[in-house]
Amino acid sequence: MRANYQTDTTPLFRVLSDHQIEDIYLAALEVLERTGARVHHDEALALLRDAGCHVSDGNLVRIPPWLVKASLATAPERITVAGRDRAHRMTLEHNPGGSGAALRGVYFGTGSDCPFILDPYTDGRRRYTFEDVYQAAKIAEASPNIDFHMSLGLTSDVPVRSYDRHQFLAMVKGTAKPLVITAVDRDGLADQYQMACEVVGGPEEFARAPLCVVYVEPSSPLSHSQAAVEKLLYAAAQGIPVIYTPCPICGATAPATLAGLLVQCLAENLTGVVLAQLRKKGAAVIIGGVVSIMDMSTTILSYGAPEMTLLSAAMTDVCKWLRLPMFSTAGCGDAKVLDQQAAIEASVSLTVAALSGANLIHDVGYLESGLVGSYDMLVMSDEVIGMVKRILRGVAVDDDHLAVEVIHGVGPGGHFLADDHTVRHFRREFWFPSLMDRSRREGWEKAGQKTLGQRVREKVKDIIENFEPPALPPGVEDKLKAICRRADERYARGGQGSFG
Repeated sequence: MRANYQTDTTPLFRVLSDHQIEDIYLAALEVLERTGARVHHDEALALLRDAGCHVSDGNLVRIPPWLVKASLATAPERITVAGRDRAHRMTLEHNPGGSGAALRGVYFGTGSDCPFILDPYTDGRRRYTFEDVYQAAKIAEASPNIDFHMSLGLTSDVPVRSYDRHQFLAMVKGTAKPLVITAVDRDGLADQYQMACEVVGGPEEFARAPLCVVYVEPSSPLSHSQAAVEKLLYAAAQGIPVIYTPCPICGATAPATLAGLLVQCLAENLTGVVLAQLRKKGAAVIIGGVVSIMDMSTTILSYGAPEMTLLSAAMTDVCKWLRLPMFSTAGCGDAKVLDQQAAIEASVSLTVAALSGANLIHDVGYLESGLVGSYDMLVMSDEVIGMVKRILRGVAVDDDHLAVEVIHGVGPGGHFLADDHTVRHFRREFWFPSLMDRSRREGWEKAGQKTLGQRVREKVKDIIENFEPPALPPGVEDKLKAICRRADERYARGGQGSFG
């Protein structure tokens, strides 16, 4: 037995010290107490006022630090989500780790709602359809390193005000993995919650392990729209885990300094935590955000900037310190097609996001600064994630892995190729590529001298044409379609609803 022996089962990485995190947290508390936030929702304003907040000028809310601390104390630090195949489970917690071949707490998934797709058969840039969203879900299902799925595209060939229900149907048909959804408004979220309950067998089963998490955005700087707050409060009441995260842009909707952006982002996050806990103590909230810079030469929100990767990792440090799950961003970029730029942007961001220990790492598959949801980028990134997951497993150090007796047995000048120790370990110790080419040049030439991009495209087409996702339970698809039809008909008759 060894005393005072420390083991690192994963590589260690962080951006901020505890003292820096505390400075950011205290600054965010000051912003909430002194500057305040605009909350455009009457019920939320009443909850905040009754809880001790100062409300002035109609909807300007100043939140005292003690209320933030009390809300953090009741927000869960551990959230479990499961797909319709209940074996696909994600456990989101503040201090993820792993050992050997098992990892927990760090999960990768697509992004949502891109307006455009690069057609894999024509290379043309066009609008997403229901079928495209379904195919994206199939590709996520067939990709072993993708753990959860967002729609990737925005369904454009269905009624506008009820598109989110159709999008949910396309997603849940295509994959049995956990989902992160978006909603037009509270009614859209309520319909999707009903659909999710139909899929898993009722509200009780959903409560045990929710099928989906809803993504809701406040508006930077320091503004919380009626639609966003309605969805947040509904999710809290129904037990739907909610990602409540802003998209502040350095130099545009947030200060130009990285620390300043982190302060504002955290203040916006914490407002959501407070509101959710006031609606229902113990409501599951995930914070974080899409945090990046404005490229001052083009005015785009850059998805490939090193600052986005750095800010996301720093925000993960803050979330761990607060003991809340983190929603991060990676596997995306500003490249227009799957080229060398796209590979660099995806690889750097995925590696750093994983090493930071973020829980839900989304937007895998984004190109063109979030305008294009790319099947090619998704499939290539799946390969990168496989490499990254191997790095996360770290180096096992014990008597068997130290292999002193094996080295002694082989001795100087020998080889380990046929040793039993090699046979026992190489499949678990080594990562095996499915798209990267490690053949000798002669073999590569004989196979057609294909580039990585060509191999990726072939895999995309193979999944579209040949892969069949697990079927929905009998009768469930008809029930989901009926919910979609009712929503379509309600809006066609002039039913109320607001865009969010």
